Amino acid sequence: MSQVSLPQSLYPDLPLTALAPMQDVTNLWFMKILAHYGSPDYFFTEYFRVRDDSRLNLKILASITENDTGRPVFAQMIGESIPDLVRTAQELCQYNIAGIDLNMGCPAPRVYRKNVGGGLLREPEKVNRILGELRSAVSDRPLTVKMRIGFDNTDTFEEILDVINRHNIDLLSLHGRTVKDRYHGEVKYDLISQAVKGVNCPVLANGNIDSAATALKVLSQTGAAGVMVGRWAIGNPWIFNQIKQSLRSEPISPVPLVEVREYIDRLRQTPEAVKTPPRARAGHLKMYLNYIALFVDAEGNFLRLMRKTKTELELLKLCDSVLLNGNKNLALAPYSSN
Repeated sequence: MSQVSLPQSLYPDLPLTALAPMQDVTNLWFMKILAHYGSPDYFFTEYFRVRDDSRLNLKILASITENDTGRPVFAQMIGESIPDLVRTAQELCQYNIAGIDLNMGCPAPRVYRKNVGGGLLREPEKVNRILGELRSAVSDRPLTVKMRIGFDNTDTFEEILDVINRHNIDLLSLHGRTVKDRYHGEVKYDLISQAVKGVNCPVLANGNIDSAATALKVLSQTGAAGVMVGRWAIGNPWIFNQIKQSLRSEPISPVPLVEVREYIDRLRQTPEAVKTPPRARAGHLKMYLNYIALFVDAEGNFLRLMRKTKTELELLKLCDSVLLNGNKNLALAPYSSN
């Protein structure tokens, strides 16, 4: 993996695609699986938790040091202690990373209650101090930010965009919901468009990008430099390839459900899945199948039956009966986003 430098080589081709970081999902092995079906342009690691006694998480670090996908990887941090964020950023810069990414968007209550992740959006002045110190510490690497449009409202949105400009941030990934919205409700693509016009760096539009058609619509609506896809890449790992095909005005290659069955087997063979106790393996797979199933049948029968299974064997038998019979294809968009 070649190291990325500022700024032209960081953004070689527009529009861009990126996999949204999702804790306990987007690890090295999930990146490798996605690469098999069609990598995004950029990966972002799960977040490195930063506090006064923190050390680099070796499991997360492996998604940088052992990454053979051929794609640049940004190292994501979450925290609020400025000296420790600076220390961790400098440690991460010793590795072959595309840049440092600050998480200001995580909507998990256990996270934002500690005033990190999305909790930082309540304190623009604190964000200003953090980004100022990080910009000084990371002067030779891209410094990027992932955030939402606000905490429980958008009162600080424009102020934080000004802070982004003040510190010459290199890339902004913007989820068009507030922290309190989590993953529900309307995505405010109009505010992403406002950010595109108002900041001096490329913007990745994030939030419910569930298909290639949605990606193209959002790119047109917002003028963003690219899209960041999260949970819908779990359900459809072919989505980045499909987006690229659509951007080239090519027909999207159909994905037979038999290939979805193969994808499920790849998920079963990751180190995390193998180490999962047998009694918990069905639950581990269901974490992924909750999204995959939404692309399989319009009636929701697969999703309903999948959730009722008790053991991995029972679950896999169901997958075989649904995915290996007939000649149906994976849907190009989820049948339901509920």
